[in-house]
Amino acid sequence: MTQITWSARHAWLSVLGACWLGAVGAGLWVVRAYDNAPGVSADAPVRWPASTHLVRAATGPTLVMLAHPMCPCTRASIDELAEALARSTAPARTYVLFIRPAGFAEGWERSELWQRAARIPGVTPIRDDEGVEAARFGTSTSGQTLLYAADGSLLFSGGITGSRGHAGDNDGRAGLVALLTRAGRGQTRTNVFGCPLFARGV
Repeated sequence: MTQITWSARHAWLSVLGACWLGAVGAGLWVVRAYDNAPGVSADAPVRWPASTHLVRAATGPTLVMLAHPMCPCTRASIDELAEALARSTAPARTYVLFIRPAGFAEGWERSELWQRAARIPGVTPIRDDEGVEAARFGTSTSGQTLLYAADGSLLFSGGITGSRGHAGDNDGRAGLVALLTRAGRGQTRTNVFGCPLFARGV
């Protein structure tokens, strides 16, 4: 009887262990799939939008990043922006636009991400009430980055991280750096990884 009880217990422990391993594996797969699932890419105008209130640089490139102030994925995008600008030999007028949806209190958009962007030399963080500017640039995903030439033509549109919330070498940052250093042309369109810009809660 004791042997049967021990065998049954051992069998149940084996089943439970297999279930636990399966659950862990499934969880890791879900996390990995989420990390590598791109957001909606911008339908960015090929010419600098005449309706924007942003002022385009007349003698150099202008860079615009759109950001949701509460998106955890965007921290990596801002870090990659800092890295790209640090490598640049063609200084770009750079804006990071932070969405503030209707009904949110004054200063809601001035999150840790805003402060992070503001510490990057040459970057101007700007509040984008109700995403008006984001709509003008055809953008709906946080972390979307656009680079326009001095003549107003679109040079780059995409994300500058390789997956959600992960900094490091990636095609987007490399393509942007190539344009900012005049070192040829890398990727000019890449996937963007981030939260929906127009999500009220992240």
